[in-house]
Amino acid sequence: MESMKLIGMQGILTIISHLFFIALAFWAISALHIERLMTFYPRQSRVLIVMLAVAIGFGCSSFFLDFINNVRNLGYLVR
Repeated sequence: MESMKLIGMQGILTIISHLFFIALAFWAISALHIERLMTFYPRQSRVLIVMLAVAIGFGCSSFFLDFINNVRNLGYLVR
C-alpha cells in the first residue's frame, strides 16, 4: 500500500513539474513577440508559441526529473 502512495506522489510531482516548466517556457517565449514576425498569420503564431512552450517545457522538466532521480540513485553506488 505504501508503494502505491509513493507512485501517486511521484505522478503528482511529475505533472506539477511539467506544468511549471511549460508555463515558464510560455512566459519566456512570449517575451520574444513572435507574433510581430508573423503578422499575416496571428492565430498560427499563437499556436506556434504554445507548441514551442510545450516542447521546451516538457524537455526541461524531463531533464530535471531525470537528474533528480539519478542523484537519488547514486546512493545505491556506495551501499
